[in-house]
Amino acid sequence: MYRKIIPAIAVVVVLAGIAIVVIGNVRRATVAQDSAATADNGESAGGKMVAAGEKAADFKLETLDGTTISLDKLRGKVVFLNIWATWCGPCREEMPSMETLYDELKHQKDFVVLAVSEDSKGRAAVAPYIEKYGYHFKVLLDPENKVGDSYNISGVPETFIIDRKGRIVAHHMGAFDWSRPDVKEALEQLLDSRPG
Repeated sequence: MYRKIIPAIAVVVVLAGIAIVVIGNVRRATVAQDSAATADNGESAGGKMVAAGEKAADFKLETLDGTTISLDKLRGKVVFLNIWATWCGPCREEMPSMETLYDELKHQKDFVVLAVSEDSKGRAAVAPYIEKYGYHFKVLLDPENKVGDSYNISGVPETFIIDRKGRIVAHHMGAFDWSRPDVKEALEQLLDSRPG
């Protein structure tokens, strides 16, 4: 009897593992390198999606420590712009990898991580969460979802990589492992380029 049960359990475990990998890969979008990564008609539920190659829309938001950051003032730097919320499971899933990426590139003076929170309760919801998990990248407060609206996001998390000229060079929808070596390598190449 055990000889029949053990192989059956092994088959179930292997199939479950394959299903997890397949579902994970389907859920994870690839980082867009050009506008072909948008939907066939280039539309999201709310209108035209922001495509790679477009100029990143400026915004001014307050950080957790009360300073104001303007995207236009960061021209000449490579910006990792992530839009998220504390209530979002996939956002919480990817944040440790964002911290790893930040730790690996923080010595680059021209690399900036901006995590824009869409929590409607603002600082009251975000500050305890950031403190609890010990994240060190810049967190901005956007309780009115102004950045999400101007970038026409379809949900959170969404991430935009912005080059030194202020252009979006990559757009990723959904959670991603930002600690991957290929991500760091691509960002280092952007950092090695000079604005022309």
